[in-house]
Amino acid sequence: MRQKELRLALVSTGGISLAVYMHGVTKELWHLSRASCAIHGKHGPRVATKPGIEDVWMRLLRTIHAERGVRLRVLVDILSGASAGGINAVFLAQALTTGQSLEPLTRLWLARADSDVLLDPDARPWGRFAKFWAQPLVWAVLRWSALRAPDGELSRQVGGPARENKLSGEVRRKVSRLIRARWFAPPFSGIGFSRLLAEALDAMAHSGNAAPLLPPGHPIDLMVTATDFAGHPAPLRLNSPPLVEENEHRLGIGFRAEARGHTGEALAPLPELVFAARATASFPGAFPPLTVAEIDRLVAERGEAWPGRSTFLQRVMPNRWRRGTLDQAALVDGAVLVNRPFAPAMAALASRPSRREVDRRFVYLDPAPHAPAEAARNPAPVGFLSAIFGALSTIPREQPIRDNLDALERQSRERLRLRAIVDSLQGEIEETVARLFGHTLFFDWPNAKRLIGWRARAQQAAAEQAGYAFHGYAQVKLAGIVADLAEVITQALPADDNQGVEDALWRHLGQHGLDNLSVRGAGATAPAIAFFRAHDLSFRIRRLKLLARRLTTDWDEAAGIDPAAREAARDVVYRAQALYQARASLSGLGPGFAASAAVVREDPGAVLAAIAARRDLARLDDEVDGLFVHALGVMDKALRRRFLHAYLGFPFYDVATLPLFQGDGLGEFDPVKVDRISPEDALAIRPGGTRACLKGIAFTHFGAFFSRAWRENDYLWGRLNGAERLIDMVCSTLDRPLDPVLVDGFKRDAFLAILAEEEPRLKADRNLVPGIRAEVMERFGGNIS
Repeated sequence: MRQKELRLALVSTGGISLAVYMHGVTKELWHLSRASCAIHGKHGPRVATKPGIEDVWMRLLRTIHAERGVRLRVLVDILSGASAGGINAVFLAQALTTGQSLEPLTRLWLARADSDVLLDPDARPWGRFAKFWAQPLVWAVLRWSALRAPDGELSRQVGGPARENKLSGEVRRKVSRLIRARWFAPPFSGIGFSRLLAEALDAMAHSGNAAPLLPPGHPIDLMVTATDFAGHPAPLRLNSPPLVEENEHRLGIGFRAEARGHTGEALAPLPELVFAARATASFPGAFPPLTVAEIDRLVAERGEAWPGRSTFLQRVMPNRWRRGTLDQAALVDGAVLVNRPFAPAMAALASRPSRREVDRRFVYLDPAPHAPAEAARNPAPVGFLSAIFGALSTIPREQPIRDNLDALERQSRERLRLRAIVDSLQGEIEETVARLFGHTLFFDWPNAKRLIGWRARAQQAAAEQAGYAFHGYAQVKLAGIVADLAEVITQALPADDNQGVEDALWRHLGQHGLDNLSVRGAGATAPAIAFFRAHDLSFRIRRLKLLARRLTTDWDEAAGIDPAAREAARDVVYRAQALYQARASLSGLGPGFAASAAVVREDPGAVLAAIAARRDLARLDDEVDGLFVHALGVMDKALRRRFLHAYLGFPFYDVATLPLFQGDGLGEFDPVKVDRISPEDALAIRPGGTRACLKGIAFTHFGAFFSRAWRENDYLWGRLNGAERLIDMVCSTLDRPLDPVLVDGFKRDAFLAILAEEEPRLKADRNLVPGIRAEVMERFGGNIS
């Protein structure tokens, strides 16, 4: 049975009150992750699913298994976000890492994400007639919003005619209170916002930690963006002058954890998660900038400790830490400069462990995509205020993600080109390996000792046949190893003490004659070979990835290979690959490595020796050889020969391809795909996209803060749109699509399950759920189960 992982990297944009819609989408990602985790538990479900939507997800995954022979697992392992998207990324990452429930967060979003709750007590109008002279401004704002509404009337945004007066009155009152609050200072409370975030994390924690929704040892990366208002000096290296400084305002706040055990551990301490969520969503003008003092005040109010405070602040603001200006930091909304944080998510792709075939997707969550066609139809002259506001806010927040997508597209094209090169080499290399081992005694009865000897023989032959080209290959290989070693050492050092690590390693290698490898008839010199054996982790992983691809795409029944035997062999390869990949990260070096890494500038040789001892690749090679020998022993002759030829032939592929791809070599073959989740893409229930579905787009995306009915509407559409698009993504992993009628049936069941779950909770507009349910039945037919 073919095993496959759909790995999702979620990239969430800013959206102000549309955060409620985004929460609906992330809620559906959480439900899908729970269902997938339940199916793939080795000893029964790792999480206890609930009737409803999770039943639908489990039926879909089981149908794919039965209909297409694919055992699919869904993982969300990379999250990046800005502003409202950053908040939701923080909470989803915490739920995935700990196994905690997102239900308490839903209750908080609906009840507490309200302008009256967010308004700073000191900013509230002191009485009914406070700033009575501002009432014309209230009328103007309401009229302006009504004119911008899709149907021209504010009242129609909030519900049908029966609710027109009540809901319009609620919005008018709250808008009036906001406008008549203090001017020339943010109306919403910063510490109040931080308290709400802490309250939500507390509520999740009280739901209890269950099993993490990721496989044991699998990393999860979270990155949110913020903006350092004053900026901090950042060095630039030039030819002359050699060093200059300029102000850097972009700030990334990142976290990484690995799933451990049967009970999930928190992604980070509560003050750090509140710091990240509060900083990324500090919308200019609405909330005051975040300061470190605000989080210190929150911690003091809660009567708790923050033992990792210094380490965290040093890590996220190293330049300010070095200069002693942490207390001067004022952090505002991350969407000001980076509203679509693809780059941090792309950076996290490196060294992800693989236990099976992977379909990697970037899921781009954008509740209100900018519509260029609308601007083209309205060529009115740009006025004074609109030009200023657009330059300061609108244009930066709507800057397209074309550069990021172009980078992904280039990467995907390179991977496809690499695949074509490897395929073109296959015939000649297989003939070479066949000649090399064609008369080898006991080739059909491998044991660990023979496998070691055959592997060394193949590597020597590849070096000899490469001739002078081997020198360039060895140099690229060495540079890659040094870069990887420098990266893991840098991660172990304090943020203000991690410069010059790679230079120190190169100086050490130069002193020992390894920076300019000489080549002899048998390949590299003895010191170089010893260095490669101790540290060339990437070569081992590349070899296994090529073998996994051969087992996935090249060998089938037509070649006389039994599918069950092929899947068993592939499972062994992925298990071996995971063993090596576990050594690649900082955590794979075990506790206490930071103390060893601290002397890298004074004694880099000692640090390299410590890494070699901790990784112990020679022992790991023996373990992998043992796995392969056992697997080869139960294979039939046809599969065994192909397996051995591909495994032993890898050095020939690597010598040919590694220099071509600047050291990336045969790391990844498959392109990264990008999918968007937006009301504009989920049209199964209601055509018309964002304007037809979402209420929070009113008042330049602040609308949902003024009405619980609007929040309930947007949250529900987030779940419905999320379910629809995720079903599309799950089904798109298959080589042969499922019957469209079957897929529509799953969408219908998902919609009805979500509506049934939410109907008892969503009471602000009693027509909301019945109305959408009627639309579902009209679109898909059938009876309501």
